[in-house]
Amino acid sequence: MQAKTTGIVIHSIKYSDSSTIVTVYTRQFGRVSYMVHGVNKKRSVFRAAFLQPLSILELDVIHSPGKEIQRIKDIQLEHPFIDIPYNPVKNALALFLSEMLFRTLRQTEPDDNLFLFLENSIKQLDFCEKGIPNFHLVFLLKLTRYLGFEPNKEEENGKYFDLMNGVFLKDKPLHVHFLLPETTTDFAGLLDADYSSMDSMILSRNKRTNLLNSIVEYYRLHIPEFHGLHSLAVLQSLFD
Repeated sequence: MQAKTTGIVIHSIKYSDSSTIVTVYTRQFGRVSYMVHGVNKKRSVFRAAFLQPLSILELDVIHSPGKEIQRIKDIQLEHPFIDIPYNPVKNALALFLSEMLFRTLRQTEPDDNLFLFLENSIKQLDFCEKGIPNFHLVFLLKLTRYLGFEPNKEEENGKYFDLMNGVFLKDKPLHVHFLLPETTTDFAGLLDADYSSMDSMILSRNKRTNLLNSIVEYYRLHIPEFHGLHSLAVLQSLFD
């Protein structure tokens, strides 16, 4: 079946000297892997810019249900980036967030609300000028809503956040997966933040590192076989 859809690049890997397998979260089909031939070769319609992390694409594809790797007939940039490839902080964030999405978005079923959230968030990252070091923290907490483990804010005044059960508590839980009061306060502040207010959160390097590690641990506890984040150390060294 030939179809047109919009997609977001979340991973690419070289398959041969002339071919690349690119994993795309599409609006119509969910997560799909495509074989791309002849990137940057003369007369090829495919360019390396199309495979950059978080690139938003317009795709003309041949979709065969059940097939592991699908075919692309044509590809265009839906949103040419204006800042992400040229801003080292945004570029590192795009690399990290694309890897997070590759590890978490495993379903092949489409989710229109999730796709629109991702598309809007990527454009916000490309355009934003303030609060950039907090962007990934806000993004990851907002993403939990679509993945099914959004923190429960009913007891937001609790001193501790229970990472295993996703709730705020007045007393320490009986396991080790929880946040101490100071980190819990910052975590609660992030839950109430959005892309327009994230610049108002003043976080030290240590606080931002603790929050990121806590959020990644929260993902590990709620997503089976979530591991191997190669870009995490790169992102942390950049902010250091």
